[in-house]
Parts: sequence; C-alpha cells; structure tokens
Amino acid sequence: MANPTPEAVEREIPQAIDLGELSDGTKIRRRAPRMRACSLKDAKGKLCAGHLKRYYFFGEELQQKFGAEAEIYRCEKCKTIYLPSEEESPRSQILSF
Repeated sequence: MANPTPEAVEREIPQAIDLGELSDGTKIRRRAPRMRACSLKDAKGKLCAGHLKRYYFFGEELQQKFGAEAEIYRCEKCKTIYLPSEEESPRSQILSF
C-alpha cells in the first residue's frame, strides 16, 4: 500500500461564447460562469486577461440590441463586450448600506 494512483478526473471547463460583432468591429461574447478576466487571444495567440468591468454608458447600437437597462461588461484592455452568463443570477440589484 505504498502510494495509490489517483484516478484522473475529467470535467468540462466552461468557456466564453462568441455572439457576434458590432458595426465598428467590437466583439460580443457571453461570459462563462464566475468569469472575471477576458479570455480573448490576439493574432499572436497571447491571452488578453484584461479585467471585465461593468459598462453603464454604452452606445445606441448596444441599447437597440440588448436594451437600455442591460447588464453589460467590457474588457478594460481590448474593449470586448461581454454579456452575463445565463447560469448566474443578475447582479443588477441596487446596493444599499
């Protein structure tokens, strides 16, 4: 009974899903659950890893597509637009202390 070999556990890791582009070429993606950083790779294959920040003041095109009160996030480096994960509850509640 030296060292037992653990069984390999294979699980699917959720990834962000591409949804399209805006007219100016900005990519639109759906976040994976609990995602905090951008997972987009550039032409060289380098990971962006920019923080996803809540985006409140978005343009007319996004308002027409998703509504004026939509929960939208944007990468602070590459400016990719992210929609929230369908598996998570919305974080649009008003905070009061």
